[in-house]
Amino acid sequence: MEWGIKLRSKKNKLLKKTFINFVIKILVWSICMPLGIFLLVALIDKLSFQWLYDISPEVYNNFREFFYSITTVRALVIPIIIIWVIGTLVLLYRLLKKVFGYIDEIGKATEDLVNKDVEYIELPDELEEIKNRMNHLKRESEKNEKLAKENEEKKDELIVYLAHDIKTPLTSMIGYLSILDEIDDMPKKKQKNYISIALDKSYRLEDLINELFDVARFNSEKIVLEKEELNLNLMLEQIIDDFYPTLRELNKSIKLNYDESISINGDPDKLSRVFNNLVKNAISYSKEESEIVINLKKDNNNVIVEVINKGKQISKEKLSKIFEKFYRLDSARTSRTGGSGLGLAIAKDIVELHNGTIIAESNEEETTFRVTLPLK
Repeated sequence: MEWGIKLRSKKNKLLKKTFINFVIKILVWSICMPLGIFLLVALIDKLSFQWLYDISPEVYNNFREFFYSITTVRALVIPIIIIWVIGTLVLLYRLLKKVFGYIDEIGKATEDLVNKDVEYIELPDELEEIKNRMNHLKRESEKNEKLAKENEEKKDELIVYLAHDIKTPLTSMIGYLSILDEIDDMPKKKQKNYISIALDKSYRLEDLINELFDVARFNSEKIVLEKEELNLNLMLEQIIDDFYPTLRELNKSIKLNYDESISINGDPDKLSRVFNNLVKNAISYSKEESEIVINLKKDNNNVIVEVINKGKQISKEKLSKIFEKFYRLDSARTSRTGGSGLGLAIAKDIVELHNGTIIAESNEEETTFRVTLPLK
């Protein structure tokens, strides 16, 4: 939208400049043309035409009489008007030819926007601003096309890996459940162990299937917000409670810090997905038996939520890509930390739809995800 406004502004300046030049030409033509005619008449009147008098005094007198009859102001009005109209039409034709020339040049340039054989769009000097904007748009279009192609390749690769990963827990589940089904007198302790392993594999299978659904619906799903008044304190407390079994299993904990109750106008389901994802990442990538800290605070007209975990430092290169679609910090596809690479990309989209921002920072001791949302 901003690009379109700037482009229209530049086009209006070009139109204004062209129109002013046309008006100036009309004014100059309107002044100089009749003035030139009168000067020409005056010049002819000053000539003696002696050679004509020498030939025939009668012809000379008739010429002088005719000349004075056609060079009166009244007699010159109609020729002056006719010449002025013709000259004005010529100037108007040249103006229209120039304008339509610009349109033709821009039309050809728009074809070059999608022509991969053309690296740089050329336009006349008068259209330099439009040329620069179109070249910028062409570069952005090529960049987005390349990014879309890379994302599509990553998505296809990810689907293949996820399909392969699904086989592993499914095979284990079938194996343990088959043993349980075949052996009727299995000791209770061993039976309980097998059931526990099968349940754990089923949870992993559920995660993988959810990731597969995320990948499949990502391109077709349009995020629509349904805003309402929500209490962030209660939301974060609920999310922490939901992760209690996982935290207990990994011997980790979460500490929520806030000084006051904070409410904002937002989509509870979408924002819950954002913070759920951030907490899940913090648990997955934090050190063993460590504490994850969530800070909730106000800053002028904004609310800030920080999710901090102690763990391995994320490099600057990875931080710059961490919110890209299908980007995964952990390249090990079968690890529990290796998700679809969509969580943070979707979180970024949701936060930005709320007119907020999300950033990631990391040092040798801890990694921080900071979400900033407007209070109203």
